[in-house]
This record gives sequence, structure tokens and C-alpha cells, in this order.
Amino acid sequence: MAERPHFQQLQYAFAAHIRNPDENPAPEGIEDRRLAIYRDLFFNNIKSLLSSSFPVLKKVLPEDRWIALIREFFSTHESRTPLFLEVPREFLGFLQNERGLQADDPPFLIELAHYEWVELALSIDDAEIEPDGIDPDGDLLDGIPVVSPLAWSLVYDFDVHHIGPNHQPAVAPDQPTFLVIYRDRTDKIGFIEINPVTARFLELAGAEQQNGREMLTTIAAELHHPKTDVVIEGGREILENLRRHDVVLGTRK
Repeated sequence: MAERPHFQQLQYAFAAHIRNPDENPAPEGIEDRRLAIYRDLFFNNIKSLLSSSFPVLKKVLPEDRWIALIREFFSTHESRTPLFLEVPREFLGFLQNERGLQADDPPFLIELAHYEWVELALSIDDAEIEPDGIDPDGDLLDGIPVVSPLAWSLVYDFDVHHIGPNHQPAVAPDQPTFLVIYRDRTDKIGFIEINPVTARFLELAGAEQQNGREMLTTIAAELHHPKTDVVIEGGREILENLRRHDVVLGTRK
């Protein structure tokens, strides 16, 4: 491979020093006072963005651990996008795929980071709620329910929506936590804690072209429930609640 031109060598050396000054010496001939301005500017911008994107994670970690985590990300991760608002996604990917969970980390660290990232991801998602082809008042049992593209059904080992400075579980609860996180028609972000039946319904609704009654009948069979009608009537109440929150938008016309 041909040697890089001198100006490119200088650029790479400058960038490497800014990202990790302890491991990479500064380019020759540049005053350290000037370099310090860039070192602080770049790192503080990333720190500010991540602190605002992951406020709960920042609160549950000691300050020095939080700074060290950001420094590790800033120094070692190779970002795949120049977009500033994609940096939190890059940080999450760094935690999930590169750094992993360390022995002295809270066991919920990666799940909490994912939960906090979802709120940002939904707030900037380009998807829109399109009213065409949807009857907002349609019967959710006899019609085919339409789930909002801005509703994400998620499952976590930890109760991530309760974690904070006063609640930091050392082990996961016996039962997983099911959540649906959504953006409604007013662009407000919200979440609902759901049960496994609701989670299974949302999974079926995203893959099947059945009406609500048929999907709930399928779920009753999977549960080996002796009274299918009970499951269907309970499901009706759940679906109406989801409609009130714009998770279910209505039925397909």
C-alpha cells in the first residue's frame, strides 16, 4: 500500500491523539495548549450528548465510572455514521457488541442503555402514522387490528423502567418485563407495561392478517386456557387500552 501523503499522516495523527492522548502522542510542532482545546471540545461534546441520551444510566453509575465508560467508547469505537444523533446508537452497539458486560458493571447496564436509547430512536424515527386505509373506530375483534409502526414491543430480563438511584437490582427478577414503548399522534413518547398475552398479540398482529378474535383464539389455544371466551373478552379490554394510547390505530378498512 502506498504511503499516505504527509497532510493525511498529520490528520490521522491529530485524530488519534484527540481520541486517546494517553496512547497516541501529539503531532510534532503543535502547541499543547492549542491541542488541549480540541481534546476538551471533542470529548465534552460526546459526553454531553450521551449524558442527555442516557440520563438514568449516568445517575446509577459513579461519576468516575461514567466518564471512564465514555472515554473508552470515544477512544476505541469506530463509528459508522457521521450523524451526531446516531452517536447514542453507536454507543449502544459498543456496549452490546464490543465491550460487553464487565464483572464490576451493574448487571442491568446494557438493558437499561437499550431502554433509554429506544426513547431517542422513536423520537427521531421517520415513520409516520398514516390514516389512509385505517378505520380508527373499527371493531378490534371482528376487524384486522393495525399496530402503529411507532410502537415497539420489547422484553427485558430486568424491570428497566423502574431502575434508578434507589432501585438497582443485583439479580434479575424471576419473571421478565414486557413493555410496549410508543410515539403517539402528538409525538409524545410513552410506555405501557404489558403481560405476555399482550406481547404475543402484538407479535401476531405484526405477522398475521387475522382479525382480533382469531388471534386471541390462537393465544387461548397456546395457553391451553379452558375458556376461550374469557381470553377473548379480556383481550378486547387490552386492545381498547392500546387503541387509547395509539399503539393500535384501529382496523384495516
